[in-house]
Amino acid sequence: MPFPFLPFPVFPRYIAATAAWLAVAAIWGGVPAVAAAPRGYPAGGALAGQRPRVIVSSDIGGSDPDDFQSMVHLLVYADVLDVEGLISSPPGKGRVADILEVIAAYEQDFPQLKRHSQTYPTPASLRALVKQGATEPAPEVGYSQPTEGSRWMVQRARRSGSPPGDNRPLWILVWGGISDVAQAVHDEPGIKAQIRVYSTGSWNTRNDPAARNYLHQRHRDLWWIESDTAFRGMYQGGRQDGPWGNRSFPDAHVRGHGALGDLLCRKKADLKMGDTPSLLYLLRGDPDGPTGEHWGGAFVPTDHGPHYWTDNPAAELREGNYAGAKTVNQWRVDYLGDWQARMDWTARAP
Repeated sequence: MPFPFLPFPVFPRYIAATAAWLAVAAIWGGVPAVAAAPRGYPAGGALAGQRPRVIVSSDIGGSDPDDFQSMVHLLVYADVLDVEGLISSPPGKGRVADILEVIAAYEQDFPQLKRHSQTYPTPASLRALVKQGATEPAPEVGYSQPTEGSRWMVQRARRSGSPPGDNRPLWILVWGGISDVAQAVHDEPGIKAQIRVYSTGSWNTRNDPAARNYLHQRHRDLWWIESDTAFRGMYQGGRQDGPWGNRSFPDAHVRGHGALGDLLCRKKADLKMGDTPSLLYLLRGDPDGPTGEHWGGAFVPTDHGPHYWTDNPAAELREGNYAGAKTVNQWRVDYLGDWQARMDWTARAP
């Protein structure tokens, strides 16, 4: 029986969605949010208190403006992450200035965000983490010369286990070319024991194929989720009616919500955010188990290597031609509802 006071009917497959809206309603009413996953959500993740160490390598400022959207989304969740690097890794257009543009918007919203969570990093600390990576695709061999970005990856990976007892791996989320990861692994192969890579392939791989092939062929022991199609569940399929559409959602819940919301809509008015599933993977679900359910997808092992997973080819999980996309878009109402509440933080005191 649908509940008349909620914006959508509550049927069994929308139980988790109901929980998302109840969480939003609680925030509106001033009720503190709880860390435990609501019933029906994937267990574990940053929103359940498992705080990951994260470097993002992005082609922001390049040919597709959706990385601006993903960077905005990342920063409103920065209070549940240990962000350790923001690397510009086009190849082609896109430079550190594009990351700094998003941080400038974050700086305007920072006082409001800080009212809701004391663990948001300062704008100054984020600027210190911005590094320039490779600006050209890797040559045929798959690597070239170290960059500021690749050196930073090595430095932060070496920090794993320090201070003593902090054995969290370093997550590298690849939203653009993978040259800097390939360079870092080439220069210091030992860091493979400390890093975990989630890369968005497809267009990014086509723009930087040699680096990807080098990692795939020469470093089969690398812990790596490679998503070539599942990520498209971020904007393909799932619930798209009413307020959940790629255009209707940002119109209602992002535009006019702080400097970050306005920047996102100015860069691209409809939602795409194809790289965001890599972060969603860390937010909800057990990051140690790629085959399990996560907001950012569920993946399958192959015979490639002991720590390699990719999109699930099962017919029932395809969205059109996109294998595994339904492992992402099945959570659309949940992750958009959660993000909606955080965008409200940019404009409303607790």
